[in-house]
Amino acid sequence: MDHRDHAVYLTFDDGPIPEATPFILDVLQREDVKATFFMVGDNVRKYPDLYQRIVDEGHQVGNHTHNHIGSLRHTIREYSYNVEKANAYIHSRLVRPPHGWMRLGQYAWLSRKYKIVMWDLVTRDYSKWLTADDVVNNVKRYARNGSIITFHDSLKSIDKLRTALPESIRWLKEQGYAFKIFDMR
Repeated sequence: MDHRDHAVYLTFDDGPIPEATPFILDVLQREDVKATFFMVGDNVRKYPDLYQRIVDEGHQVGNHTHNHIGSLRHTIREYSYNVEKANAYIHSRLVRPPHGWMRLGQYAWLSRKYKIVMWDLVTRDYSKWLTADDVVNNVKRYARNGSIITFHDSLKSIDKLRTALPESIRWLKEQGYAFKIFDMR
């Protein structure tokens, strides 16, 4: 990623799920924006049609473990196995650890095969304490060149996303931002 580019990376964690993913994809299609979906392997197993729609519509896919496990309670072997299990469904070199935490040993082991992608702007769309306007304001306040912006493809987020996602995209476009996906090299 080049921080001199006037561009951002939209990412969505935790899906796919039928209650949220179709709406997100419809907004992205209407706005002609590509994004990266960091998906939970078990959700892809349960909803392969949603995974296929994401791929068919030209979005990038990434691995968010098979069971959305946190790294701190698992050994390198257990955590790596969970990532590999998810990758049997997701087929990506991109990995994002749930909650943004990964032990150094896990990072060292996984980064031999995968590109680890974190973020610099979490919209907090999952927070029961925030409104849709708060989520949009987080985007407005913290977006900058090269930002990796994280929304959530989840039940906790969908009610806020119905307003916050299209408004955030429109605002980013008004600011002249382009939307990028990650280089897989």
